[in-house]
Amino acid sequence: MKHSGELAALLTAVFWTITALAFEAASKKIGSMIVNLLRLIVGFVFLSIFAWIYRGYLLPIDASGRTWLILILSGLVGFTFGDLCLFQSFVVIGARISMLLMALAPPMAALISWIILGEEMTGTAWLGMFVTITGIALVVLRREKIPKIPEGRRKFRFNYPIWGILLGLGGAFGQSLGLVLSKLGMRDSITVASGRIHGIAQSYSPFASAQIRVIAGITGFAILFTIMGKWKSTYQAISNHKAVLQLSLGAFFGPFLGVSFSLLAVQLTNTGIAATIMAIVPVLIIPPSILLFKEKVTFKEVLGAIIAVGGVALFFL
Repeated sequence: MKHSGELAALLTAVFWTITALAFEAASKKIGSMIVNLLRLIVGFVFLSIFAWIYRGYLLPIDASGRTWLILILSGLVGFTFGDLCLFQSFVVIGARISMLLMALAPPMAALISWIILGEEMTGTAWLGMFVTITGIALVVLRREKIPKIPEGRRKFRFNYPIWGILLGLGGAFGQSLGLVLSKLGMRDSITVASGRIHGIAQSYSPFASAQIRVIAGITGFAILFTIMGKWKSTYQAISNHKAVLQLSLGAFFGPFLGVSFSLLAVQLTNTGIAATIMAIVPVLIIPPSILLFKEKVTFKEVLGAIIAVGGVALFFL
């Protein structure tokens, strides 16, 4: 199918918009860490059922050891670190601003690829990164007068808590590094099933790859929960049926469809094109934020979102 990769990327952006709103609502009820763990478990169930029907494997036993290793690392970086930051930022600064900061993930991914994989960045790419950061700064910064300072002098203050902004940036970094590692893990892997080598797989299944990443994420959060003693509160959170319903909705569109389709998009089209299309979430999330959460969105915030996404598009020209 023509433009199937671009369509997969567009669907990913829609899925991530839905999951961001669902997880924000659930996180405010039972806490972001608990939502992170439970949505991965629910998402893994969806992935396993689909994999069994579509691939004939309930678990990704046909992946090579190299694929497992790289995708596990990708899952720990993307889910345990990145999403832990992102979900807490939902609580602190809201899903809309958090997803705007996530517009930095594509240029971050390209920068990481340049450092780790030796992929070159053009002058246009550096310009795109600058424009993206400018758009984000337009939303999160404001100018204020300072008492006892001569007229005309200003200093910048954050419109939102600095802790929430740092969390959002941590989420962007985790997703970008996880994406680079995911592409590396799906590339040129030797597949093995029932003890027999089946040859070279030019691209491993994105749904099976998502399974491995989710397994790593669940393991990472399980270790954190054990250290922090959060299992009791997790069991109590399950009794909040409304929150469980919201996180189940988010898990269906996030760890199941969103993650899988993002990997599918990277396989079927140029990574830059896929990342650019997936970065339109900050724009897509504005209408439901207004309608569902009654948020007041200023013209400057809308303009900042458009500039940020425009910067990502320029970055991948």
